[in-house]
Amino acid sequence: MNRRRFVLLSAMALPGFARGAKDEAAALAPLLEEIRNRRGVPALTGGFVTHDGLQFSAATGMRKAGGTTPVTGTDLWHLGSLTKAMTATLLGTFVMRGRLKWDAKLSDLLPDLMEKATREARQITVRHLLTHRSGLPANREQWGSLPVAGNRPEIVRLECARPLLSRPGSTYLYSNLGYMMAGVIASRLGGGLWEKVIRERLFSPLGMKAGFGGTGTPGKEDQPWPHGSDGRPMPANGPAMDNPTSLGPAGTCHAALAEYAKFIADHLRGAAGKKALLPAGLYQDLHTPPEGADYAFGWKTTRRAWAGGLTLTHNGTNTMNYAVVWMAPNKAFAAIAACNQGGKRAASACDDVCSLLVSRRE
Repeated sequence: MNRRRFVLLSAMALPGFARGAKDEAAALAPLLEEIRNRRGVPALTGGFVTHDGLQFSAATGMRKAGGTTPVTGTDLWHLGSLTKAMTATLLGTFVMRGRLKWDAKLSDLLPDLMEKATREARQITVRHLLTHRSGLPANREQWGSLPVAGNRPEIVRLECARPLLSRPGSTYLYSNLGYMMAGVIASRLGGGLWEKVIRERLFSPLGMKAGFGGTGTPGKEDQPWPHGSDGRPMPANGPAMDNPTSLGPAGTCHAALAEYAKFIADHLRGAAGKKALLPAGLYQDLHTPPEGADYAFGWKTTRRAWAGGLTLTHNGTNTMNYAVVWMAPNKAFAAIAACNQGGKRAASACDDVCSLLVSRRE
């Protein structure tokens, strides 16, 4: 999983959409196809989200370059690090119940895993993990025999025994390991692997269907096939074509666009003080970075005129897929896009789609 790049999105001057969800979806499809052809990616999808969920979307291109099966509106897209905001929100469900505090330390939450931890690592808090200020590295240098979900506690034990890259709370250092450790905390509090706990406490209450790992049945073009940055299909597809399973809380979720939109709609409602999974104050916590910083709890914060001020954004890639979301809480909408290819061309294509969707709002 690569360090994330956050674009400076600005709405492009593109044709407006017709009124009505069906008409807007029909108008969006050829514009997405133009972007897909221009950027040279196998498939592309995008959608417009409000408090009520996905309002309209379109998908274009092929599940596999050189294949014969087009993508559909119900296909599953790998979300990569868009998973991080989900893990942060999951922990918010425990804060809501008084079972967790944002400033609780690893030494108090996971004492059995901290016996050989450094003095600095013992001071890492949940807030540090979720705002990438823990001092942990981005990833493990070698995954060795610890790639699976059940090894997450052992990774906590090993990594917290190593010297940190910076003092907790002092420096922004993007860390997938930090989010994996946040997932271990959720597992302890929820009584099961992160995958089970997030289904029970986040996906199920939101009526959201989502899965983990690469998409599709191995060898079949039944879902978008992963492609490298050069646009060539990867030699295989399916659940195993992803980052190590142990990194799940940092970035292995996949979902159909309409399902992921349920999560985004919940954050839009929460930011507006409307009925949502968590109390309004917790959404404010999730959307607010440390003083002087711009990364909140799974969200990069920026300010844009088209958003009426605050925007919340994140992108995600496992180097074989790409996805991005831009949320405008003050305007009560969001734009999401995904591609079954990694690299710069996919990032540019998804940025173009979001700019196109933003232009519809202006």
